Amino acid sequence: MSDALRGFAAIAGAAESDLGRVAEGLTSLDLAAQASAAAASDAGIELHEVDAVFCATSHYAMSALELAEYLGIRPRYSDSNNLGGASFVSHLLHAISAIRAGLCSTALIAYGSTQLSDGGRLVTASAPNLYETAYRPRYPVTMYALAAARHMFEFGTTREQLAAVAVAARAWAHLTPGAFARGPLALQDVLDSRMVSDPLTVADCCLVTDGGGAIVVTTTERARTLRQPLVPVLGVGEAHWHRSISQMPSLTTTAAVDSGARAFEMAGLGPADVDVVELYDAFTINVPLFLEDLGFCDKGEGGPFVADGSIVPGGRLPVNTNGGGLSYTHPGMYGIFMLIEATRQLRRAAGARQVSGADVALVHANGAVLSAQATALLGGVATL
Repeated sequence: MSDALRGFAAIAGAAESDLGRVAEGLTSLDLAAQASAAAASDAGIELHEVDAVFCATSHYAMSALELAEYLGIRPRYSDSNNLGGASFVSHLLHAISAIRAGLCSTALIAYGSTQLSDGGRLVTASAPNLYETAYRPRYPVTMYALAAARHMFEFGTTREQLAAVAVAARAWAHLTPGAFARGPLALQDVLDSRMVSDPLTVADCCLVTDGGGAIVVTTTERARTLRQPLVPVLGVGEAHWHRSISQMPSLTTTAAVDSGARAFEMAGLGPADVDVVELYDAFTINVPLFLEDLGFCDKGEGGPFVADGSIVPGGRLPVNTNGGGLSYTHPGMYGIFMLIEATRQLRRAAGARQVSGADVALVHANGAVLSAQATALLGGVATL
């Protein structure tokens, strides 16, 4: 089945809503709808041509129903599966499978959140596992701090190496219009910022913003006739091994090893074939972990990899080319924005941050506390 999926469908439209801090009174559904209308326009279709809706939010339990009603769509296929930030890359797999099976022809994958306008402060929340609550973790940062501390213990990773991830993200953000954080950021700034959960400082943590995003997915055959250069979906995989951090088999190895292997197998590609990488950087530790688990470097070498200039603009492996969740935007769930950025890179539409010769992009999304993992490989027309 995976061979039948490779390249059968493509991203035909991609767009964002207002980002940052949006106008007072707008809801998360408003932003998802705003992005959806913009993505349909980008593709050159009307919303009534959409016959499948995929949506996940923390605001609505039945988000696909809510969004379809708002947009006036009567879909024949819907999916509100929620894997946190990994939801939308997972939805991409489900969408291309449904299109290949003939269950729908044109899918909308969308998200919106007013996290910043709704409060935006980092607060102590109860861990989802009641047995963890007694230890008073600061959810979710404490869980990622555990992974960072363990990586330091096992492999000698340093705070300076983690800080290099935030500095690289800011360098990309400087090239990205609309990036939420664009001021100067040096290694020492990250190290000196307020400690949130040792060893992670506030500068090691993602932004809190408002925003929405959406993509339109259809058959590659149809996408060829639409407005934008098509972006074929070459491979997608998903995996999860745990929900609670106390049940994670290893704090230094994530289920990305499985989701990535599945995506690469479907695509018939390997890490050496990838030109640009978009990784879910909710916290700085994510980037070295995922670079290791996806095969871009050996286990334990993620720290030196990110610290040697590899992932900055002009480096050998462009990572998070819009500034990522650390500097571009992060309205609660970030996965949809990586798909949008990868699409722009493959269309050669990324402006000053455009990666020269980008023909294959890897998008890797993460949900909950290093729990759900979903990986996609996207290409340009030449990859078909």
